[in-house]
Amino acid sequence: MPKRLTCIPDPPDLASDLTRIDIAQIQDGCSSSAVSVLDADLAGVGARSLTVEGSLIERADLGNARLPGVRLLDTRLRGCNLANMQARGASLTRCEIDGCRLTGSSWAESRFNNVLIKDCRLDLSVFTHATLEWVTFERCLMTSSDLQEARCDSVCLHACDLTDCDTSGARFRRSELRGCELTGLHGVESLRGISMEWDDLVGLMPALARAFGIGVLAPPGS
Repeated sequence: MPKRLTCIPDPPDLASDLTRIDIAQIQDGCSSSAVSVLDADLAGVGARSLTVEGSLIERADLGNARLPGVRLLDTRLRGCNLANMQARGASLTRCEIDGCRLTGSSWAESRFNNVLIKDCRLDLSVFTHATLEWVTFERCLMTSSDLQEARCDSVCLHACDLTDCDTSGARFRRSELRGCELTGLHGVESLRGISMEWDDLVGLMPALARAFGIGVLAPPGS
């Protein structure tokens, strides 16, 4: 039986009756509530202060979109392409991101509260100076992602690939790490406040040794 995570975000409170729309012509400051957006081609779209609430966005292409300050509340994104999306200062509350591609996306200075991100590609993604509260990353590819100076409270990383991820200057409280790949992790000295399983800790030993300048001696007679 899989071990139960301690930080489980609240699920999105989606509206019971969704109206299907095409928001290909979204404009600055527009707001959408209780809508369903399916198979929309929004690649490269640009808009400021966009708000989406109580909605479902599925298989939408938002690659290279420029959405600074986007606000998502009680919204589920499923199977979307968010690669290279620029979303500095975004706000996500009670959201679920499932099976999406976020390669190279930027969420710098954003706020995530009660967010589940599962089965996603987050390689090369940027969360610098972001605030993450009650957030779970599950089975995500996070290679070379950037969590520098992030503020993380009740954040869970489960079965994620954190190869070459950078957590320098991050602050963690009441957070946990389980079953992750940690090869080449940068900023291990910033992991104070994280609880982890023994196997994860053993896998982190080489990085800890490098961080604290500890040399490794060969066994006698070798």
